[in-house]
Amino acid sequence: MDINQKLDLIKRNTIEILTVEELKQKLNSKKVLSAYYGTAPTSLYHMAYLVPLSKLFDFDKTGIKNKVLIANIHAALDDLKTPWEKIDIIGDYYQKCIELSFPWDKKPEFVRGSTFQLTKEYQLDVLKLSTVSTVARTTRAASEVTRMKNPKVSELIYPIMQALDEEYLNVDIQLGGIDQRHILAYAREYLPLIKYKSRVEVMTPLIVSLKGPGVKMSASIPESRILVHDSPEIIKKNINNAYCPAGIVQDNPILQLTKFIVFGVKDKLKIERDKKFGGDILFNNYESLEKEFVNKKIHPSDLKNALSKELIDIFKKVRNYFEKNQDLIPK
Repeated sequence: MDINQKLDLIKRNTIEILTVEELKQKLNSKKVLSAYYGTAPTSLYHMAYLVPLSKLFDFDKTGIKNKVLIANIHAALDDLKTPWEKIDIIGDYYQKCIELSFPWDKKPEFVRGSTFQLTKEYQLDVLKLSTVSTVARTTRAASEVTRMKNPKVSELIYPIMQALDEEYLNVDIQLGGIDQRHILAYAREYLPLIKYKSRVEVMTPLIVSLKGPGVKMSASIPESRILVHDSPEIIKKNINNAYCPAGIVQDNPILQLTKFIVFGVKDKLKIERDKKFGGDILFNNYESLEKEFVNKKIHPSDLKNALSKELIDIFKKVRNYFEKNQDLIPK
């Protein structure tokens, strides 16, 4: 795989990269690159969380070494979304969801935030970075990620620590959703002020709610999401009830799940149809499926049935695990 092929694969299903030119330089350096994706264990684990994770498959194909940060300290810093006494319990739940949700050819390295974020060296760097960061800048950085309803000091520490994680995890790339953009831009701007290098930041889109435009998928709204360990019956029900207007691509959660989850880890999708409607059809890439859907040659109900079948199959392992370990699911 040449440099341009690697670059195209890394850019696939992303919204923005800061910066593409820097990424190209790193790929040209011949160094083995490393990347990390961080997730704060705060709630039930639903499929929207897997969009950036599916990018790790693309990273792996280009030779990038992947790390997943279970950011358990961050989960408490964000207005106590997870109480301090539960950060390890829910951290274990998140890690198991990630490990079992995808058919990993090569599992990423898992790192727990508390294993390095509580060290003297790290905390000294937190203080150093806080002395060059304004309240306005850190507030802006945290604004789309933390609650910020009645802002706590901890919510301003949140982006400072996320920036430092790049240095302490010794990576070249940070991967996150587009809602992380202010934090990722903050890291690029402020790490050099304490003599650490900036990294390449790769951002993926967010999946809208199953209810349709204007709302992202949320663990707190059952009808808006699908948990990775939901039963086949719930998956079918929620997909069948989901927003999916014929021929419409924008803010279509069914197409988004198909693009980012199914085609993120597989290279084909079979749509099963009655012969009088054209019979079964096999798609080897998302682009050809979308074209047929836009031209109304694929009915939304047929696409929904195909998606349900794929999601039930992809998440079979994690579902079977939690069926036997119900007590590990956060209440």
